[in-house]
Amino acid sequence: MKVLVTGAAGFIGFHLTLALLDRDDQVVGVDNLNDYYDPVLKQLRLDEIAKHPKVANFEFIKADISDRRFMEHLFSKCSFDVVVNLAAQAGVRYSLENPHAYVDSNLVGFVNILEGCRHSKVKHLVYASSSSVYGMNVKQPFSSEDRVDYPISLYAATKKSNELMAHTYSHLYDIPTTGLRFFTVYGPYGRPDMAYYKFTKAILNGESIDVYNNGVMKRDFTYIDDIIEGVIRVMDRIPEPNSNIFSAAQAPYKLYNIGNNKPVTLRDFITAIEKSTGTKANENLLPMQPGDVPVTYADIEDLSKNLGFKPRIDLEVGIDEFVTWYVSSAYHEV
Repeated sequence: MKVLVTGAAGFIGFHLTLALLDRDDQVVGVDNLNDYYDPVLKQLRLDEIAKHPKVANFEFIKADISDRRFMEHLFSKCSFDVVVNLAAQAGVRYSLENPHAYVDSNLVGFVNILEGCRHSKVKHLVYASSSSVYGMNVKQPFSSEDRVDYPISLYAATKKSNELMAHTYSHLYDIPTTGLRFFTVYGPYGRPDMAYYKFTKAILNGESIDVYNNGVMKRDFTYIDDIIEGVIRVMDRIPEPNSNIFSAAQAPYKLYNIGNNKPVTLRDFITAIEKSTGTKANENLLPMQPGDVPVTYADIEDLSKNLGFKPRIDLEVGIDEFVTWYVSSAYHEV
């Protein structure tokens, strides 16, 4: 199978590429290697892919999915069976500082992806959404059938827009699309802007950590290996028209939550890092930041029932894996 992975030098894209090469897929990876966080880490991931025994099945292209001409050329040149769109401007807080980056990548870029899939008859588009689309929903756990009409960050709004755009293309052009609402992914080679990465770095360096809302916020932390297993299961199951998605929908369109289904407090997460590093954290307590939500909790019954997805990695095990990688890695963000 020939797969386009956008955001291939990103955290999830990197791990997905390795898993696809493991099973003999051909992979074209696209990434613009932007400086939202240190591009050195992105290059380190690409260097690891280059060591894979089946790297001959991988082609990397440095490009931006918001570049319409490039995307048209890529889709006309290659015949992809599946597209996995993981390229996006991430981060809730950064959307307050640089909103245009989210419009360019998450909206313009996604239209380019949809158009490419439309004109080249891609068999299945899988794309990253986010648990942030649930906004201030108070019903727990979050279900993919819940209404998500009140996002509280521009990032969340762009992800909700992706879901609507995907449904439109599925309906109009019969393009099978599956959206994945990711819930706080963590693990080796993770993003340096994520809290667990910052906490580990600061704790090991004897620096204080910023703890928002007294650490009582809950997150459905999901280990990267579980996420990748779920993504591949989704890739291999092309959605069929289903009138139960919306009241009158007849499109090959599906949305899934993909999380751990076991939310823990930020306080417990910090404790796990302290235990793994053997070092007590110095905490700087701060109020909750604009755009943050108090709880994320994934209802994954649909994904489990349809695709047999079941997270396996406990928090303590996953944190140990990350800390071990961090300590031994040649990379340390400056």
